[in-house]
Amino acid sequence: MSYLDELNEPQRAAVEYIDGPALVIAGAGSGKTRVLTYKIMHLLENGYQPWNILAITFTNKAAREMKERIAQKIGEEKSASLWMGTFHSIFLKILRMEISKTEYKPNFTIYDAEDAKKLVKGIVKDLKLDDKKYPVNEVYNRITTAKNGLVTSDEYETSPYYADDCNAQKPLIAKIYKIYVKKCKSANAMDFDDLLLQTQILFRNNPDVVQKYAGKFRYILVDEYQDTNSVQYNIVKALANVHRHVFVVGDDAQSIYSFRGAQIENILNFKKDYKEAQIFKLEQNYRSTQTIVNAANTVIACNSRQMKKNSFSENETGDKIRVMENAADNEEGFNIAADILKKISDGQADGYADFAILYRTNAQSRILEESLMKRSIPYKIYGGLSFYQRKEVKDLISYLRLAVNGNDDEAFLRVVNYPKRGIGDTTMEKISAISTQNGLSIWNTVAQISQFDSKISPRTLNAVAGFMKLVFSFHNFSLTSNAYQAAMKIASESGILQDLSADKTPEGQSRYENIQELLNGIKAMCEAHKNDSGQELLLAQYLDDVSLMTDADEDKGDFNKVSLLTIHSSKGLEFKNVYLAGVEEGLFPSARSVMSNKDLEEERRLFYVAVTRAQKKLTVSFARMRYKWGQLTPASPSRFIKEIDSRYLDYGIGGESMFQASDHPFSMKRHPNSLTKIAEEKNLKKLSSFRFGNLGKPKTDESLFKEGVEVQHDKFGRGKIASVNKTGNDTTISVDFMSVGRKNLLLKYAAANMTIIKN
Repeated sequence: MSYLDELNEPQRAAVEYIDGPALVIAGAGSGKTRVLTYKIMHLLENGYQPWNILAITFTNKAAREMKERIAQKIGEEKSASLWMGTFHSIFLKILRMEISKTEYKPNFTIYDAEDAKKLVKGIVKDLKLDDKKYPVNEVYNRITTAKNGLVTSDEYETSPYYADDCNAQKPLIAKIYKIYVKKCKSANAMDFDDLLLQTQILFRNNPDVVQKYAGKFRYILVDEYQDTNSVQYNIVKALANVHRHVFVVGDDAQSIYSFRGAQIENILNFKKDYKEAQIFKLEQNYRSTQTIVNAANTVIACNSRQMKKNSFSENETGDKIRVMENAADNEEGFNIAADILKKISDGQADGYADFAILYRTNAQSRILEESLMKRSIPYKIYGGLSFYQRKEVKDLISYLRLAVNGNDDEAFLRVVNYPKRGIGDTTMEKISAISTQNGLSIWNTVAQISQFDSKISPRTLNAVAGFMKLVFSFHNFSLTSNAYQAAMKIASESGILQDLSADKTPEGQSRYENIQELLNGIKAMCEAHKNDSGQELLLAQYLDDVSLMTDADEDKGDFNKVSLLTIHSSKGLEFKNVYLAGVEEGLFPSARSVMSNKDLEEERRLFYVAVTRAQKKLTVSFARMRYKWGQLTPASPSRFIKEIDSRYLDYGIGGESMFQASDHPFSMKRHPNSLTKIAEEKNLKKLSSFRFGNLGKPKTDESLFKEGVEVQHDKFGRGKIASVNKTGNDTTISVDFMSVGRKNLLLKYAAANMTIIKN
């Protein structure tokens, strides 16, 4: 049987079309990975050479799995020459090959998010800025957003980003960004965003390089096209300008990463960029029941910005989607855990691995975890601490990075005094300050320390010099040895193995075992590389691979545990039984998203993703009361529940009558005698005492509305005053409200509608 016979009609049509650009709209569970895999096989069967095909996937794991499937069909020799991987891995490969045309040296290393944030933190400290005004995460995210928007540090002050910073009274982010870029260059290091931005700059400054790769790649395939950002979009367009054979696969209904810079317009406007493009729609869902697919369709139909498709399933009809109402958030956790146990005991599931609990925000996991633990239900949190982010693993990898690139400042600072060598933080802060002032890496600063008035004792300088001599010996050894041999030497002679083995506590033994696991993994990679290419895997090559690893690439193992994860983390996964927790107004959709139709539509797409993770059973859960800022506050079910056609919902005993029209999508009304009603009444009385406590009393003194004061507003609810600004006779206050975000209010009018509840 031909491989084409394994495809349904729309899949086969998409695979067979190779005459020009094409867009495949692939609904959830419609077999897009199969289409991509078979498309590549079809190209290879029709005259295309593997090195002329560029296939960009969402994760490295997906690339490996696709390559293995292709190798099984057409042989490993052909599949080995494919250019296949994530945007980051492909662009890293190009940058390595064209490094002489950039401002970096060939042995540049890669900073992960933790390294980058530490660098930002150091710069904020060096500039003596208030880290509350310039928090590390906010500044780092701002730099990331700018890079993904094609805004360099030199262009930042003329961009809208800078205007926003000034409005937020944080104008020095521009200066931090410039110093950040300079320090990265002196350290000969790129962060993840640089792998994209520097490729864009390489192409912009070197048209001949663009034409070289545009000519080379006769066919370009891109997965998850709806999640591409400005840089990725521009590079793909540049590479496709010769042959115009670009095949993109995606689903606009699953575009959920705008906070990372993803632009849904890239897929919506594909036909404008490639007017001759053919469009194929994969509408059959092989994952979920008919009920789940139909329910998802009714929700996403509420979005105006979309490419119409009619997803359908030929699987069983399946159970209706259960709507679970809970008195409060802790009851929600209890009920979900109890329901899992019931399904296990009733034989409705093979094990705990059949269950997943999805939620909008990480903060929701606490109650859910506690409920599972109390009932001894094993669980696994996705997005937890990655293996490669564990301290002991990161320590050894920092030594490996230094052996390749001695100028890697973040690696240097991390391990210069581990194991202890008598080199204190004060010493390194002095050296770091000198390096910043002179635009040098820490390594080069120490090498030239006699030129500076460092005020560092000779004994301490000798200790630093001894450390550098050790690293230099590792560097020389790594040039003539494979990655495993180099890593073993470094782990042993650095003192890491000795230090960890001396700790006999269970935690210490676990850390030692993690290092053993890392070394075992390096050995396995060396053996695989030798078998595939006939050549040794060098340390620098290993670091390129490991630096691109993300949590999505790690093998989770086939553990019999309930999965807990955010909806964003669930994309691409599927589970037999899904519980979607906290589906309430202000939480999902989030309070900020309802202020903008564009943001609300993305929240609805996120809900669509959540619903379509379920294969057999879906439970949508909400609470009538939820703790916010330490206060039990009323909650109402999300508008997204109401948007599901009621034919596909099971409301339980109360039926749909539990809901009624109000200013919110649902009212707070429930059946008499319920625990919810009692809790609501008690809490509303409590809130009323806050809100109306000043009625009949003299007007509140406006001078009492100060920064940090907590208030209750008649319309916006509870909030905290972020700042007070006086202009002439008018005073404006900025208040961060729990439900609607930040509001700027004219105090002389707002005071009448507010009550101070906490000074």
